[in-house]
Amino acid sequence: MKYRVMPGTGEELSALGFGCMRLPTGENGTVDVAEATRIIRAGIDGGINYVDTAWPYHGGDGELFVAEALRGGYRKKVKLATKLPCWLTESHDDFDGFLNSQLDRLETDSIDYYLLHALNQGRWDHVTALNVFSFLDRAKRSGKVKNVGFSFHDGPDLFSTVLRAYDWDFCQIQYNFIDQNYQAGRAGLKEAYDRGVGVVVMEPLRGGALVQSVPEEVKGLLEREAPGRPSAEWGLRWIWDQKETSVVLSGMSSMEQVEQNLLAAENGQPDNLTDRERETMDKVARIYMDRMAVNCTGCRYCMPCPAGVKIPECFAQFNKVTMLDDLAGAKQFYTAFTKDGGKASQCVDCGQCETACPQNIPIRKALKEVVETLE
Repeated sequence: MKYRVMPGTGEELSALGFGCMRLPTGENGTVDVAEATRIIRAGIDGGINYVDTAWPYHGGDGELFVAEALRGGYRKKVKLATKLPCWLTESHDDFDGFLNSQLDRLETDSIDYYLLHALNQGRWDHVTALNVFSFLDRAKRSGKVKNVGFSFHDGPDLFSTVLRAYDWDFCQIQYNFIDQNYQAGRAGLKEAYDRGVGVVVMEPLRGGALVQSVPEEVKGLLEREAPGRPSAEWGLRWIWDQKETSVVLSGMSSMEQVEQNLLAAENGQPDNLTDRERETMDKVARIYMDRMAVNCTGCRYCMPCPAGVKIPECFAQFNKVTMLDDLAGAKQFYTAFTKDGGKASQCVDCGQCETACPQNIPIRKALKEVVETLE
């Protein structure tokens, strides 16, 4: 495991962080606690010292599962991150209420890295109107929170505004070899670094979409350059190659993913790629961008849908058609997961999903295209 110093805090953090949004689940859809505990602890035993969760993960129970996994001495081995659900706050007092509840849920006296969750323009306006800065100051003074930051899902102008509005210790952005100019993007990454603010990267593999059923053209490029190197390692190392990143979060849901990512993290230092490898990744990015139909990362902020549409699953299969040339496979999986409901055609055009979507996807329009292609 390689470790990198986060500029805003001066702490040595593992290049690979454990993101707990996609923990393994059982047949009933709830977290498989035993398996989740096993893989989180395996990651920590392998050198990971940054664990990230949030209030809404896994139906609101994510923090509880993480707390259980960190018992037996594991809490002391990691820096723990969680997030304030800004959209649920109605008053200034709610900030303290949520923080105190999260401390209880996580079975800890202090949260190492505390974020304002999924900021966009509306949420930024909302929390600033409620004077969130005085809450953050108070939380740090009390010792309940050690470092404060924000996770971000909006455009570059707002990112600069937020970055300059407070003395942040760190921030968290979506960034990968496709999303170089999306949301905060490369420009935001550099601006944060230049201001001495640490950067945690989320969605490095777009929820796994960049490594599932990789197009043959991409496979050929990567295999010729580095035979046997997994696609996931290529994606992670592309981010680690850049000195501005501190931690790269991976939402690992199996022991195999943990083991592969730990191996990849042995190269988790800046300048780990050659110039030729960087050129190869530029070619791969162009291939994917030319193929993607819907810019969905599977974050599930659009869920639950009032009409029961399984929105992320619909888009995942739709993107298989355009990105991976797999119409038959997409139809097969689409039919299977909508057997008991959840089809795109159930959409009633209410628009609630679009209000919640951090990627600003025109979801209703895209669902109509899913109907045409897969139904």
